[in-house]
Amino acid sequence: MKKIRVQDAIGQILCHDITKVIPGEFKGRAFARNHVIRPEDVEELLKIGKSHIFIWEENAGEIHEDEAAVRIAEAVMGANIVHDEPREGKTILQTTARGLFKVNSPLLKELNFIESVTISCRPHNFTVEEGDKLAGTRIIPLVIEEEKIKHLEERCKSQGPVFEVIPYRKLKVGIVITGSEVYHGRIEDRFGPVIKQKLAYFNAEVLGQIYCPDDISKLDDAIRSFLERDADLIILTGGMSVDPDDLTPGAIKNSGAKVVTYGVPIQPGNMTMLAYLNKTALAGVPGAAIHSKTTALDVILPRIFTGEILTKEVFVDMGEGGFCLGCKDCTYPRCYFGRS
Repeated sequence: MKKIRVQDAIGQILCHDITKVIPGEFKGRAFARNHVIRPEDVEELLKIGKSHIFIWEENAGEIHEDEAAVRIAEAVMGANIVHDEPREGKTILQTTARGLFKVNSPLLKELNFIESVTISCRPHNFTVEEGDKLAGTRIIPLVIEEEKIKHLEERCKSQGPVFEVIPYRKLKVGIVITGSEVYHGRIEDRFGPVIKQKLAYFNAEVLGQIYCPDDISKLDDAIRSFLERDADLIILTGGMSVDPDDLTPGAIKNSGAKVVTYGVPIQPGNMTMLAYLNKTALAGVPGAAIHSKTTALDVILPRIFTGEILTKEVFVDMGEGGFCLGCKDCTYPRCYFGRS
């Protein structure tokens, strides 16, 4: 690039966007790349602190910030992601699907160690809607050595994309509501509406809802009936504490399912249970789901609906970020809860 005084730049072509900032009022592009400098532009450029501008000169081995931002974006993005055109040296990635945003964190860290490269994004396992912004890419200077970008591209090619969005699957779900007090109509079922509302977000196919008394044989029958209907997920509510008459964990074990965890380092929802029987996930949901807007169930459902098989290690990692503050105005998932 060639640096020249603004007063000497009339008729020259800008090689980069120029940003204007008015504190509290405006921050954006004042002059676009490839703009031809006019006499009337000189005073405006001086007002925004630009006494010199840069003119592009071909220099083998260097690439412009706009090209670099695009190449970085195309290297790091995976399935269901697109990028926009560079603006002020930055390129923004967006999702084309609703689902779960996945980040290859070790690779992201490695790429951000490359001098002058910056890639910022939403957290791993963030739930996103179609059109949401996911990440931004740019370099710090106006130009960068092409070898650095080539190295970044090779790392992404060999290690896989840094980012991808996994769409939710259409799952068949059975609901089992446990408790003699609900079964006999002594109290109103408060679990069912909560669970159905959460499932509606994922457009799940609800196979039905079965009420069971505190009778383990009835619970066994309810689980079996949903397994026979090829349920992908069976949610069992109530009876999840350590009281002797709380039978739901025993019924999940009786099904022959392999228990991943009974108890999770997430509050609220510590007594959550998850098990798998072949392709079917069985989730035991404690009473916290009635009393709290957001619980462990909200953390694990998106991952179940993307087809992920959760392990004990996954749950152990959830301890960091697993403590909900119970804010008066809940903003989940746009907060740290469940971000391990």
